[in-house]
Amino acid sequence: MNAIVTVVGSDKVGIIAKVSAFLAERNINIEDISQTILSGNFVMMMMVNLSASSRALDEVKTELSELGKTMGVSISLMHEQVFSAMHRI
Repeated sequence: MNAIVTVVGSDKVGIIAKVSAFLAERNINIEDISQTILSGNFVMMMMVNLSASSRALDEVKTELSELGKTMGVSISLMHEQVFSAMHRI
């Protein structure tokens, strides 16, 4: 099962490292990643695969949101099909 992780906030050292470590600890594979600085904000999107993880999507979503709060950024997780439907032209 694929999902999209988005991270938005002020740029600071360690954002990619902390999010990547979080995912690795839960056996969630990063399949694609894109990041940039946009108008002074750090913006990252990751496509992740949760197939090998024992955690439910909603549980990971909640944990990522909490991680974001501790880091001072916004982190969200959305099932790939929902993301694709929202961004279809």
